[in-house]
Amino acid sequence: MPDGLSYLLDPVDAGLIPYSALKDGSIDLCDVAMMNDHLAVKADNHYRIEKWRESNES
Repeated sequence: MPDGLSYLLDPVDAGLIPYSALKDGSIDLCDVAMMNDHLAVKADNHYRIEKWRESNES
């Protein structure tokens, strides 16, 4: 998405916040950053677990 909109919308897409929270100012950029950090760590952990599972299948 242009202009970094996906950074703002990723927490909405993940179901962490409603879109209206972005529009009404009930959350700020620090909140968005924290949620994006959480999503990144969660995705990284999922990747590492899957990689570990694949290496231990035999």
